[in-house]
Amino acid sequence: SDGDETSADAKMRRFHAYSERDETPLEEAVETEWSTAHELLFRLPKKGDEQSDSFVPEELKGAVFCGHLVADLDSIAGAIGAAALHEGVAARASEINSETEFALEYWNCSLPEKIENVVEDDSKVCLVDFQQQSQLHPAIPMKSIVGVIDHHALQSNTIVTEKPIFVDIRPWGCMSAIIAHSFLMYKKYLPRRIGGMLLSAILSDTLNLKSPTTTEWDRRIVAMLVQYVGVKDINELAAKQFRAKSHSLSVMSAYQLVSGDMKQFKFHSEEAGDEEIKVAYSVIETTDAEAATNRLNELLPEMRKVKEELNAHALFLAIVDIVNLTSVLALCGRTEQSLAKAAYDGAIVDENNHLMELKGLVSRKQDFIPPLTKAVRGGWMVPQFNGMTRSESRTYVAEGDVEVVYSENPQGDLRRVSHKGEDEE
Repeated sequence: SDGDETSADAKMRRFHAYSERDETPLEEAVETEWSTAHELLFRLPKKGDEQSDSFVPEELKGAVFCGHLVADLDSIAGAIGAAALHEGVAARASEINSETEFALEYWNCSLPEKIENVVEDDSKVCLVDFQQQSQLHPAIPMKSIVGVIDHHALQSNTIVTEKPIFVDIRPWGCMSAIIAHSFLMYKKYLPRRIGGMLLSAILSDTLNLKSPTTTEWDRRIVAMLVQYVGVKDINELAAKQFRAKSHSLSVMSAYQLVSGDMKQFKFHSEEAGDEEIKVAYSVIETTDAEAATNRLNELLPEMRKVKEELNAHALFLAIVDIVNLTSVLALCGRTEQSLAKAAYDGAIVDENNHLMELKGLVSRKQDFIPPLTKAVRGGWMVPQFNGMTRSESRTYVAEGDVEVVYSENPQGDLRRVSHKGEDEE
């Protein structure tokens, strides 16, 4: 009967109240590239079954593989991967960051030795993830360099060599993706723990495949490595890694903090004629919540810009204190303030109404999203502000596009850059 159908529809609607979460770029890549990536796996031999009929650069065999000063995950994972590929030795040019430390422990890989303790007068050295003299460790003589494996632009301070060297520079989002692809080309055995390190590096360098530098091959290699190393939940791995990275909030741009661990949800409001309400929800899990809230003046304009780009009704950023197991919620506009008041029993803790305290709430899945579902079901509708529902004002909205910026970090940071006014100059 019609009544039964209505009841079933209502049950379905309750079940799907927020289950219509948009796929993350990682999920989409794994799904769309799954079959193609699976075919690539047949090019990876099992241990002891290597029968290479491809060109393998002899000059790299037995070399020392080292990344740049101020080592990041890509430079460490790439050195480890390249050393395994070419029967060489992995080295590092500096101490490592918290994200790299996490990945090494997670994938059970050893920390490479310091380059100054490895390189000798007759050593062959291959640079990974850079080719600029300013990023070269002083212990590496220029005459010892026999190769470069990189994904950065060639700039004015590139290394100078006396003889031709092996060079593999590709416009990909991550150098470790190039290393993983090289295992395929050379038909070399890839230890799974090293495959895991390469996977983590790609997630890091491409900001979970959200960076504008991400290519089809980065996505394909991620899908291949997910299958190869047996990752059951790629979002969970990305979240754990981002949490480790967030221990060093000061080195992350506002774009990275807002977009790094974001998921998008679709809610349905029966009160508003079954209107679909899109909400983006970002999370920063950190041991130093104060460091994050101190950057609110950077985060709020970025949140408004990302909300605009996503065409979302609301965007929230939860700053989770993983030491005291509590959170504060950043509210970038009046729509967010309205929905947060309807959903959470939290107190506003700053004079500009941009921070709400969420005592004891720490999980997006269990604590943050269900109250939003309840609020929308209970009749909350997107408020109207002089006819504007998305961005209440252009004031204090970040300008420009996301680009790789090299001014503060030689390896480049993902930052929003505005070129407004340059054309007039």
